[in-house]
Amino acid sequence: MKYLTIALAKGRLAELSVKILMDLGYNSGEVLEKTRKLIFTDEEHKLKFILVKASDVATYVEYGAADIGIVGRDTILEEGRNVYEMVDLKFGKCRMCVCGPKELKGRLGEHSPLRVASKYTNIAKDYFDSKDMSIELIKLNGSVELAPLTNLSDVIVDIVETGKTLYENGLDVLEEICPLSARIIVNRVSAKIERERISKIVSEMKEKVNEQ
Repeated sequence: MKYLTIALAKGRLAELSVKILMDLGYNSGEVLEKTRKLIFTDEEHKLKFILVKASDVATYVEYGAADIGIVGRDTILEEGRNVYEMVDLKFGKCRMCVCGPKELKGRLGEHSPLRVASKYTNIAKDYFDSKDMSIELIKLNGSVELAPLTNLSDVIVDIVETGKTLYENGLDVLEEICPLSARIIVNRVSAKIERERISKIVSEMKEKVNEQ
């Protein structure tokens, strides 16, 4: 029997994903151990687990290096990979938002072009395109809240969980783009060739999160 490979996003999402898989009887616990190993195997169920950066999960799945991936919806939207999005796992919940100084609330349309700083430039572009707004995009990889504080940008597009960091820096949520959470994605070819086995894992995980 061929191994099915599951790509997990490093960090909190991997921990939560592994917990569910272990509850379902899959031998995935080794993934969370401190080791230099890159591939972890469940021989009984013919599964392989790989830990990769969140931004790479959908790439591994699209190209067939992994059959299944578990990653946040922010990554799926930003990467725009050709994969099936199967199930909302309902953990890792947060929001993608437009954030900035409180005085800009309801007044974004007054700035043209609006300067927008974000790590998620594709999501930002798609959102403002849908509103037919002219923007200037600035790509940042960290401390994005600094951008409006230093006049690098008017607003930012970023993930908001509690909003604490925003509020501590005098910023606020101006508009919500979309809700986010962990999702199961599947390679399109694998979904046909390994339909039965993949459907079983996806259905089991869906049922487990619905119990919680």
